[in-house]
Amino acid sequence: MTAAILTSAAFEDPDQVLVRQAAAGDVKAFQRLFEQHHRRVYGLVLRLAGDVDTAQDLTQDVFIQLWNNLRSFRGESKFSTWLHTVATRVAITELRKHRRWFRALSFSDDDGYQQSLVHEDSADLGELDSLIRRLPPQTRWVFVLHCLEGMRHEDIARELGIAVGTSKAQVHRARSLLEGWLSHDSE
Repeated sequence: MTAAILTSAAFEDPDQVLVRQAAAGDVKAFQRLFEQHHRRVYGLVLRLAGDVDTAQDLTQDVFIQLWNNLRSFRGESKFSTWLHTVATRVAITELRKHRRWFRALSFSDDDGYQQSLVHEDSADLGELDSLIRRLPPQTRWVFVLHCLEGMRHEDIARELGIAVGTSKAQVHRARSLLEGWLSHDSE
């Protein structure tokens, strides 16, 4: 009986309160949203972009888009889910715009260039991030979205404008490349 008395507000995503406040112009509420979510957004766009400077710019772009579009958040899903979608779309859109530039920056199989990153996590994650950055752009995007962010192939295909089979093939390619690089490094 007590459960029936509880309102839906008791189960509301706490971010939604901040979203409503920020959408009404409360800058402090938006700042709290930023503080709670910027690391995850940065991690996602860093893995998609493969470049620290680009990831910082894209993270800023995501939160600018977020500020401009907060009123469009309907609350039908968790805010973090919606933010993930916004971050993915902003990152992929910008990466596509600059694809030619990213080809020059991307790592090929034979390219020895490596960029070092300081990670708060373990050295293993740093090594994995370094190897992920070596993947070709579309392969990296699909791998990050599917394997690290848990998106379904159907959603990735729709988001990137590719076939579901292409998404699956890119994940297979990424895993093969990563396994090869890992086994080569361990020799």
